[in-house]
Amino acid sequence: MKKTLFLGALAATTLAASGAFASTLDEVKARGTLNCGVTTGVPGFAEPDANGVWQGFDVAVCRAVAAAVLGDGNAVTFVPTTGKTRFTALASGEIDLLARNTTWTFSRDTDLKFEFVGVNYYDGQGFMVPKDLGVSSATELDGATVCIQTGTTTELNLADFFRSNNISYEPVPIETGSEAVQQYLAGACDVYTTDRSALAAQRANFETPDAHVLLPDVISKEPLGPLVRHGDNEWGDIARWTLNALIAAEELGVTSANLDAESGNPEVNRLLGREGDLGAMLGLDAEWAKRALAVGGNYGEVFASNIGSETPIGLARGLNAQWKDGGLLYSPPFR
Repeated sequence: MKKTLFLGALAATTLAASGAFASTLDEVKARGTLNCGVTTGVPGFAEPDANGVWQGFDVAVCRAVAAAVLGDGNAVTFVPTTGKTRFTALASGEIDLLARNTTWTFSRDTDLKFEFVGVNYYDGQGFMVPKDLGVSSATELDGATVCIQTGTTTELNLADFFRSNNISYEPVPIETGSEAVQQYLAGACDVYTTDRSALAAQRANFETPDAHVLLPDVISKEPLGPLVRHGDNEWGDIARWTLNALIAAEELGVTSANLDAESGNPEVNRLLGREGDLGAMLGLDAEWAKRALAVGGNYGEVFASNIGSETPIGLARGLNAQWKDGGLLYSPPFR
């Protein structure tokens, strides 16, 4: 009952917000900065560096949209959000875009009245345990204490998994990823569960990463992507096609280093604004995508520099490879 009331109230808030923020593009242009919701901190995905500058895979989406719209990838105000606060922040208009390892689900798309503009990381929920716990599968975790971030799909998936396997667990609710890490390392829980990418990212920062293992179990599909409010299709199109530009550019061989190179490929020329009027269709100028790509490069460059195999995070492309390479990444054509 409480969940139903919350979802209904949030949906009502969103409907009100859609009228109050009828043109997010105009709001962003007038403000001169993009308000982008991110996580409170996940290494490689979104966290401030030693100088307080936000970096990461999800941060790159925010900067690309800012560059496309405002001409400056640094014209972003990053708003840290938790699993509980992220949707209220978007529905109320506090943020213009949420780029925070958020799973695209039926209810979030329909009942909460949000619009997911694509998937920038295909993931699945996993489990991390101390190596000395001596387990090799999540099915061996009967009676375990589990650190779980509230207000997430992870919380619901966990309950489904233990119930379907007829085993029990004791949840240790936490608000943020950093709190989960602190509690897990302090021994407050036997297990930490969240998206496998986040587990790998957090473990990379441990003093002794090898003392902890990611179990092989993947118990869910977690298509993670940026989202906007329902009711402003123009803004949704801008966010969607900016993400598509990063994905398509990799497939087409367009990188941050060759943006000015001549090309005989008509789709490359349309993408970069040399032919056609795609920018005008979005309410932007011809070089919107070129600016977005200049910030951090194409999808492959963003992946490699933030979370790829040569970084401390060390993630393989896997499902996040281009479709031609056996992955799921696929942008509609720029035509």
